[in-house]
Amino acid sequence: MDVITDISQLDLSKSYTYADYLSWEFEGYVELVKGRITVKYTPFTAHQQCLGNLAGRIGMFCKRKPYRAYMRPLDVRLGGEQDAADACIKTVVQPDLLVVLDKSKIDECGCVGTPDWIIEIISLGTAIHDTKTKFDLYAENGVGEYWIVYPGEQTVSVYVLQEGEYQPQADYYEPGLISCHTLPELQLEWADVFDGVD
Repeated sequence: MDVITDISQLDLSKSYTYADYLSWEFEGYVELVKGRITVKYTPFTAHQQCLGNLAGRIGMFCKRKPYRAYMRPLDVRLGGEQDAADACIKTVVQPDLLVVLDKSKIDECGCVGTPDWIIEIISLGTAIHDTKTKFDLYAENGVGEYWIVYPGEQTVSVYVLQEGEYQPQADYYEPGLISCHTLPELQLEWADVFDGVD
């Protein structure tokens, strides 16, 4: 079998597994959604500024707690149990930020199973993927809370899973506190999320 060193060697119409994914040796990031490859592009500065702002505040909040926050790149294997064979897992995503309350879901390769809270930050080319594909995928896999951050509009949309579907909780688009359903004692200031974003 030839070593895959460039994404152009892959047949994008084919279905792949996590075992395939682990064998690839090319630069850059890809995700698998139900076996199909999605390329992750390098994010823009505003995306990274929001990610740094959120990761810093949420990370500090989680310090010395029994749960953890992680940021990309970290593989999240959805639809598989902790003992599932790599060849059985067909969905591997790299959310911008995630919180996992059950530390047993974390192993040396990332997260296996469903995170409790995921945050995706919209960047050029990711809007449909984050607001439709991942929105549906995360709901289907039981991610309890999903935030979509829009750096350009400086808006945070918060969704909470209820009876298998995401229900909008609020859109935050001006200074004030943003409430978190997963960690009710955590409140983020809207201005802190978008600090440094022009």
